[in-house]
Amino acid sequence: MSSTNLRVNGQSHALDLDPQTPLLYVLSDDLALRGPKFGCGLGQCGSCTVIVKGQAIRSCITPLAAVAGSEITTLEGLGTIEKPHPIQKAFIDEQAMQCGFCINGIIMTAKAFLDQNPKATDAQIRQAMSRVLCRCHGHGRMIRAIKRYGQEVKA
Repeated sequence: MSSTNLRVNGQSHALDLDPQTPLLYVLSDDLALRGPKFGCGLGQCGSCTVIVKGQAIRSCITPLAAVAGSEITTLEGLGTIEKPHPIQKAFIDEQAMQCGFCINGIIMTAKAFLDQNPKATDAQIRQAMSRVLCRCHGHGRMIRAIKRYGQEVKA
């Protein structure tokens, strides 16, 4: 065990955990956050995505030690029910969710990508999103929501 300091969604946390513990387990088990989900456990599906230093990362394969001292943003850190983040609002407006399991990965990946590439083309957006798996095929609405957010980022 080792003492590790994390900053998650603007709050500091001192944790006494094995530094090799996957970040996802810390977020879900120790901090009770429900945005990042366990999907594949191999970093392939994207359900566990969080943003660290502006990059979308897979928390299921990221050891705690790799993000110690970094600001971590989860889906819960974007907005609230009363005041959703613009990307969350775009997904609400476009009704771009079905089962909701992949939505964490979709939103966090899209936000990180568009924040760094505000002038991304449709093809670039689709390529960036191709690594997040969705089994209910709400892709059309999701792409519309992502593009809606992209328009706000450009403005």
